[in-house]
Amino acid sequence: MKQLLDLLSEEMGKAFEAAGYAPELGRVTVSNRPDLCEYQCNGAMAGAKQYHKAPMIIAAEAAEKLAGNAVFTEVCAAAPGFLNLKLSEAYVRDYLNEMRTAEKFGYEPVGSVKRIVIDYGGPNVAKPLHVGHLRSAVIGESIKRICRYAGHEVIGDIHMGDWGLQMGLIIYELSLRKPELPYFDENYTGEYPKEAPFTIFELEEIYPTASAKSKEDAGYKEKAMEATQKLQSGVRGYRALWKHILDISKADLKKNYDELDVSFDLWKGESDVHELIPVMVEEMKRGGYAYLSDGALVVDVKEETDTKEVPPCILLKSDGAALYNTTDLATIKDRMAQYEPDMIIYLTDKRQDLYFEQVFRCARKTGLVKPETELVHISFGTVNGSDGKPFKTREGGVMRLETLIHEIKEEMFRKIMEGHAETEEEARATADIVGLSAIKYGDLSNQASKDYIFDVDRFTSFEGDTGPYILYTIVRIKSILTKYLESGKSLSGAKLLEAKSASEKALMLQLTGFNAMLESAVEELAPHRVCAYIYDLSNAFNRFYHETKILTEPDAETQAGWIALIMLTKDVLETCIDLLGFSAPERM
Repeated sequence: MKQLLDLLSEEMGKAFEAAGYAPELGRVTVSNRPDLCEYQCNGAMAGAKQYHKAPMIIAAEAAEKLAGNAVFTEVCAAAPGFLNLKLSEAYVRDYLNEMRTAEKFGYEPVGSVKRIVIDYGGPNVAKPLHVGHLRSAVIGESIKRICRYAGHEVIGDIHMGDWGLQMGLIIYELSLRKPELPYFDENYTGEYPKEAPFTIFELEEIYPTASAKSKEDAGYKEKAMEATQKLQSGVRGYRALWKHILDISKADLKKNYDELDVSFDLWKGESDVHELIPVMVEEMKRGGYAYLSDGALVVDVKEETDTKEVPPCILLKSDGAALYNTTDLATIKDRMAQYEPDMIIYLTDKRQDLYFEQVFRCARKTGLVKPETELVHISFGTVNGSDGKPFKTREGGVMRLETLIHEIKEEMFRKIMEGHAETEEEARATADIVGLSAIKYGDLSNQASKDYIFDVDRFTSFEGDTGPYILYTIVRIKSILTKYLESGKSLSGAKLLEAKSASEKALMLQLTGFNAMLESAVEELAPHRVCAYIYDLSNAFNRFYHETKILTEPDAETQAGWIALIMLTKDVLETCIDLLGFSAPERM
């Protein structure tokens, strides 16, 4: 199903062509002066130089060719050469009736289907998720859903940090605390215990303790590095301990990500490509790409067009140790071998822009990816407190993500209980759903690259540009539909009618923009486009609702037409919030 703007542009193009001008001049856009018209065409301005005519003459000639056209009720040439357009109510009705019956509201993907790997999440095992992990999880999950809706094959990978020095720090600290464990006995040949010798809470205490000791004590750090080397070289007991760390951490991570309704297809980590690194490095050496520089093995990635210095990509440090660069390059190699993706998307904070520029250039230069493979880094801003600085606890520490989620849900519970409309149990269940919308919408409504202030009061408000406001709109529609059914009427068979008021037509026109919005959200990988659309759609519905007595309308046909309209509104809103990663309760 063609987008409305494309159809309107075709009609305008025919008019320009009939008047003797290029049809390309007929491009129609949404009006930037809604007080004057619904849509506009500026083609006459562009054609003035080409045809050596005043734009008003060109506009008037094109407008004349549209006299009696069934698409438009008004085509008006306005100085200095705009064409102001208003659509026929019947045309809008017909377009929406087609949308209602079409799969995905008539959305047609642009271009070929792609296989996409999205690398998001990026937690380190044995460490709790904190507020800094919020954006990667929330934005990545939404982009995954948007791309899948558009028909692409999408693979989400958490890409955990599970192989570096933090593993050696934990293992060494554990060896000091519990030296009697069989994992540290080199002569032990039996089966290792199935139960881990620590809990997630102990693990989360061990790592920061060990990390702090290593910063103060060089000897301690050296021992931790030895433990890391033993783990990576395959020492049996250390590998068994590492497996315990991984299993307990993954279970805790899954619990926290479930709270955010975020899921991953792959739970891979740096360890999964450890064996690939030596092979990859040798290939880069043989290909003449890697060379020694001050003892380190590097690949030069600067280009002639660079306006600023881009340092070489380091593969191995002077002591032969691999780096994050090395792991990420080996992961690209692994993904290309296993999945042959057309696109790989990474989500990290914007401080890693240069890092990914180096990695991407190195991957291309060394042939790890095909020339046509797209490598995309979506960099996001920070979550800040009301002081404009990175979000902290009241005590000044980094807030755990589960604490943030709990506080938002508690605030939503308090607000819901103020209405006394539900039992405490029902209020808790509703608060969980609405609280998630507050968190996700509060994040996703901002352009990813920008920092934003996490304002609990604003995000949990039922008014304004918030998740709860969107959900309240959906619940309001559900309530109307329930009462309509309870009056003995059916939701099936109702058809949209021509708009009878300005607010009704405004709602209908807003609905017609779904496909154009989705196309831009997919093309730009931008969930904030979805947020902006459903906020405008919710506003349009609420204006219509306040001006229209739907349930008391005496004319059955008119009432059924309104019911069809708000059903479509609900369906579009619910589709969009699913793309954002949350859902609506039955009541609020």
